[in-house]
Amino acid sequence: MTDPAVTTATPPPGGTVAAPDAKRNSLVISLLLVSAFIVILNETIMGVALPHLMTDLSITATAAQWLTTAFMLTMAVVIPITGFLLQRFHTRPVFMAAMSLFSIGTFIAAIAPGFEVLIVGRVVQATGTAIMMPLLMTTVMTLVPPASRGKTMGNISIVISVAPAIGPTISGLILSVLDWRWMFILVLPIALGGLFLGAARIQNVTVPSKAPLDVVSVVLSAFGFGGLVYGLSNLGEHATGSAAAGLVPLGIGLVAIALFIWRQVSLQRSDRALLDLRTFTSRTFTFSIVMLAISMMALFGTLILLPIYMQNVLGLQALETGLLLLPGGLTMGLLAPFVGRFYDRFGPTVLLVPGSIIVSGAFWFMTMLSADTPFWWVLVAHVALSFGLAFLFTPLFTSALGSLRPKLYSHGSAVVGTVQQLAGAAGTALFVMVMSSQAASLMNTGVSEVAATAAGIQSAFMYGAIISLFAIPVAFFIRRPAVSADGENAAPLMAH
Repeated sequence: MTDPAVTTATPPPGGTVAAPDAKRNSLVISLLLVSAFIVILNETIMGVALPHLMTDLSITATAAQWLTTAFMLTMAVVIPITGFLLQRFHTRPVFMAAMSLFSIGTFIAAIAPGFEVLIVGRVVQATGTAIMMPLLMTTVMTLVPPASRGKTMGNISIVISVAPAIGPTISGLILSVLDWRWMFILVLPIALGGLFLGAARIQNVTVPSKAPLDVVSVVLSAFGFGGLVYGLSNLGEHATGSAAAGLVPLGIGLVAIALFIWRQVSLQRSDRALLDLRTFTSRTFTFSIVMLAISMMALFGTLILLPIYMQNVLGLQALETGLLLLPGGLTMGLLAPFVGRFYDRFGPTVLLVPGSIIVSGAFWFMTMLSADTPFWWVLVAHVALSFGLAFLFTPLFTSALGSLRPKLYSHGSAVVGTVQQLAGAAGTALFVMVMSSQAASLMNTGVSEVAATAAGIQSAFMYGAIISLFAIPVAFFIRRPAVSADGENAAPLMAH
């Protein structure tokens, strides 16, 4: 995954590169890419394993769902703080902290004697994961010149889109022959290998600046983003029960987010914001974030629904489900580098417009899934969706962050990571809520559970198809960021 075009940009104030060293920069980015792939993979690896865990640990479905919810909740709380961490500390210690936390969390999960300790392990894992992705994006934006960022961002797209997509496949393969603890036992030596290799080879490529930590912002961020993810997750889990379990934390989260935004706007005037929201003064960044949110809702909503459909409606096993989802994940992985090179040559519009149309078409196709649909229809629909998403992620990441001035890279990366988690939680909650409500309503009229579940999934994909339509017009407003003669982003805070 090395990029020979990687070079060192002109050092902006408060956080960029030291001496030019292309080989060093390529090595740093490659190590970060591999490490990020390992940690992101764990975000979706638990989905297929939940039935096994419910049996082995004697827990309910709602409790088991916390293994995924707690991970997303921790990510949502920690990611907004990474903007401060990346400004304040060198590359190497931030990397070491991220991989150490992930490795410790993996070890705790592997030896967990019960549910409570397993939750602790997942939370510690998520803390390391939350730091890794913004670190990778900020480092790439700092080291890679604008003309070749698409190629490197293509590799990041592999990490962000393929790792979650193949998580269920790997989980299914492991669970078909081994105990659930092996999902962590097999990952642990890989994580430790990345940690030790990074300790030996990774170098500092940024210059820290004095960044004050506003404790009030941290508290508001935790209640705001944590409340939103927790509320959305509860809405999905308790779709057929009382809505209070989701609406109360959702309301608290929205109020805290409003106060958080107000405080950041006040603090950023003196460059003291925890998360600098001047990133949104770039029109390209704003439109890219909107489209990224829609895309992440589609990805995570589909990842939760298709396994349910294939196992509960079509009667497939966990391993068969994982294998059917594998071609889609491989499609995104194989296309990402080519999409990156295409972006470098032609810009984002020629990728985003057809990509958004393909994604929407795949969703409309999935609204026709029923209890009698052959499994190869599901395969075709998922590959088509993956094909479209592959056209979206690289241009969106590159255009969004490329439209910012270097001083805001760390904050932009934190915003991107936060939006990913919130959109993923929203997509999962919406799809599960629609499916569960529709299925429960039909079962009350005497419809069989299989037929009711199939109809509920059809309804959920209908909502997804309608939402996907909004991404198509947005694609036309995203342009390649302007670059000045010295290779830096020109007029980063103006509308592009």
